[in-house]
Amino acid sequence: MQLFSIKERLLSPIWQFLHDSRAVGIVLILCTVVSMIVANSGWGPAYIDFFTHLFQPQGGHHMEWNGLHLPNSWLLWINDGFMVLFFFLVGMEIKRELTTGELASIRKSMLPVLAAVGGMVVPALIYALFNSNTDYHHGWGIPMATDIAFSLGVLSLLGSRVPLPLKIFLTALAIIDDLGAILTIAVFYTAELHTNYLLGGAGIIALLVIFNLLKVKPAIFYFIPGIVLWYCIFNSGIHATIAGVVLAFCIPLSKIPKLEHALHDPVNFLIMPLFALANTAIVFPADLLAAFSHPVSYGIMAGLVLGKPLGIFGMSFLAVKLRIASLPDQTNWKQLWGVGMIAGIGFTMSIFIASLAFKEIDIQVVSIMSVIFASLLASIAGFIFLRALSKTQNK
Repeated sequence: MQLFSIKERLLSPIWQFLHDSRAVGIVLILCTVVSMIVANSGWGPAYIDFFTHLFQPQGGHHMEWNGLHLPNSWLLWINDGFMVLFFFLVGMEIKRELTTGELASIRKSMLPVLAAVGGMVVPALIYALFNSNTDYHHGWGIPMATDIAFSLGVLSLLGSRVPLPLKIFLTALAIIDDLGAILTIAVFYTAELHTNYLLGGAGIIALLVIFNLLKVKPAIFYFIPGIVLWYCIFNSGIHATIAGVVLAFCIPLSKIPKLEHALHDPVNFLIMPLFALANTAIVFPADLLAAFSHPVSYGIMAGLVLGKPLGIFGMSFLAVKLRIASLPDQTNWKQLWGVGMIAGIGFTMSIFIASLAFKEIDIQVVSIMSVIFASLLASIAGFIFLRALSKTQNK
């Protein structure tokens, strides 16, 4: 009995922390800080090599194993493999909200769609203003993306200060935004699309839809085709994480609560921390100031920090005034502006687009540093703004 009491006292605070809505954000930020410190220390080369080392040096992004083409490094396995579960979890939450929740009405679901469009177009235009007459004009897609994991992580730090409908709005916006970024990569930044894999993926999607329409219940009938769908999309040239979202929308609604419960802790406290550790293992350039005094840097930072809130807020305001959409319940325009600021966190998808847009290593470094700094600035500014707003509203 005494041993049980000691275990309970030791483990209870841990379980309380894990079930705190702010825990995900805290863990992500800690992982990011640790990763950057280690990457720029004496252990940096070994640490970075662990994630980026290619299993088959001649294979590029793909390695061949028993005739299968799979991710060729731990970084690629995390981003293209494990993170599919994160997109699957978020996709299920979106489906539930679109069918039975806050986004079930057409007017409410239209707002995140239109806001996401504004949040992509305006940053791209701002980038073009700085770089339209330079050799770097094709980097316009870099500031378009909102990083779902980090934006929701920062918002979770605010806990109950942010109403649930606003969190759902950001989740929906970030998913639509990310899908937009994936489409942008597929159309403008993909060197080669493999039609045979695309057709195979389309066939699997059709099969999943048929299973759903026939009300097939056992999860195995969705997960096995889902793995094949991931494989097809990974090899098609389109970012593999879209497979998670597509599969989520094919899952029967009755299965979603149980699956969400099962995936919550593994995704939030294992996959997302791994994602943060791997993707922020970046060596800072010797001259940091030089990295921020470049047209590319100006375009990315202004696009994320200013373009995102302007685009999201502007399009939302227009949609509400034209009666196309309505504001989420329990929210106001100031809170929407704050969420727009947090949506300026670009991180992974922005860094990924930067690696596709520029072949020159020095310009890639400038782009990555600009994304990191802009994302940090957007997260701090958005957090402070929404926290201060909640204090004034509670008085």
